[in-house]
Amino acid sequence: MRKRHIDQDRLNELIDRCTREVNEGLLPSCQVAIGFEGEIVLDETIGDTSSETRYCFFSATKPFVAAAVWQLLSENALDLNTPIASLIPEFAENGKESITLQQVLLHTAGFPHAPMGPDVWSDSESRRRRMSEWRLNWEPGSRYEYHATSAHWVLGEIISEVSGNSYTDEIHDRVTKPLQIPRILGFALDQQEQMADLTLCEGEASPDELEAVFGIREMPPSEVTDETIIRFNNPHTREVGVPGGGGYGRAADLAMFYQALLHNPGELWEPQMLAKAIGQVHNNLPDPMGVPANRGLGVILAGDDGLSNRRGLGRTVSSMAFGHNGVGGQIAFCDPNTGLSFGYTTNGLDRHQIRQPRRGTSIASLAANCAA
Repeated sequence: MRKRHIDQDRLNELIDRCTREVNEGLLPSCQVAIGFEGEIVLDETIGDTSSETRYCFFSATKPFVAAAVWQLLSENALDLNTPIASLIPEFAENGKESITLQQVLLHTAGFPHAPMGPDVWSDSESRRRRMSEWRLNWEPGSRYEYHATSAHWVLGEIISEVSGNSYTDEIHDRVTKPLQIPRILGFALDQQEQMADLTLCEGEASPDELEAVFGIREMPPSEVTDETIIRFNNPHTREVGVPGGGGYGRAADLAMFYQALLHNPGELWEPQMLAKAIGQVHNNLPDPMGVPANRGLGVILAGDDGLSNRRGLGRTVSSMAFGHNGVGGQIAFCDPNTGLSFGYTTNGLDRHQIRQPRRGTSIASLAANCAA
């Protein structure tokens, strides 16, 4: 088999595609990065920011949190079948006593819209008090619906509980610091320089457009609203470090993190645990739009059913590719078949429910083809 390499012409095509919306004034800026053979081979900033600018990862933050959980599982500090209530007694209220760690990781826990806002998220005691108030939308384990932030508040609290350390520090100590990646969660007020402010791009898809593409006339309800998105510009939100979506960093940090998941330097993760987390499907229930979840333990796998683009990984990855995107166009994945990893970040949050995922599919597909 011929050894793969990075094709410069395809890199140029990718950069041109990423530049288009910035040149047209739709997005203020973006970053694009590719990792290959353990190194960053493309690190490009496009628009009105610098190469050192950090962007909000939104839900591309989630695998960093899961990566700390995988280590705790290998150390027997946690078990996938552990009831959350055995670690956080307050969580048991309102019928949640049997929900397990695995169900939380797989978004089958039954509380996808459970609230946790700035009035309560600043300290552990108030977070736990809010968790006690959460109610179920459906029987745990019976359905899959994406828990945009609620599940990862639980995971963050569990990391803090078993480690005796704040989840933001523990994730840095266990994951980003050993990989020589800058801290991504929980920034003191004097550590928030060079963070790109988020802006909302105008225009939403009409009901007719939604029906033509998705077969529905309105998108399923979500806690990810314009107000929620802009809240991540708030210094105190950045200070707390929302575990389900408040990570900040560069596209190159995303690409390097996924290189680490491919190569596992220094066996940062126990190999069997890592393979179970990123290489096996543990939840294939359909989401509210009928797309099978294809979820590992904290990441999404491309799969071989022709729906990899509906999972945010483009159309040209292998079935083994895995990753996790973020709202508004953030892209992060790698493909074990080619050894390529990819990160794309932008501070222009496109509100058009069709244009934005189509852009993501185009960019992700071009990126995956850069390993020739």
